[in-house]
Amino acid sequence: MASRDLTSLQRQHIADAVEGCYQCADEYFKRTFPRPALSFRRSGKNAGTAYLQQNRINLHPELFKQNEHAFIEDVIPHEVSHLLTWQLFKKVKPHGVEWQAIMIDVFQRPANATHSFDVKGVIGKQFNYACLCSTHQLTIRRHNKILKGAQYKCRKCNGELVEEKLAI
Repeated sequence: MASRDLTSLQRQHIADAVEGCYQCADEYFKRTFPRPALSFRRSGKNAGTAYLQQNRINLHPELFKQNEHAFIEDVIPHEVSHLLTWQLFKKVKPHGVEWQAIMIDVFQRPANATHSFDVKGVIGKQFNYACLCSTHQLTIRRHNKILKGAQYKCRKCNGELVEEKLAI
């Protein structure tokens, strides 16, 4: 989905929220931060993604439309915090203490690493894979990478993920 799928009012609302976050950060840190570029492309289950070295934020337009208030209150400060953390500290843990401090101290928001939006309507076809301890749903992107030789391991048991074949 492109930004044209959002109304001009929605795009302006997002831009205003980003600018508001940066004004808070400028005041808190007593310096002016470069404003990021904004893009609006579907990105699987991700509500937003911060591209640190590009100083860019991508927002999922469909999830935004379904969760406008939560985006303004939480997703945008979350992504801005990633960019600020990069600009202040460079390479640190993505949701580490520096990022958490910005979320809490600058934006007065909880430092949640993930969202809880309903993503059933925005994720594509899923493929069943199994490890030693459970089954996993992989996206078509990861499935295709496995077909080309990539390997994925379970975070719990460290077992290789293998496609489950349906018995006929």
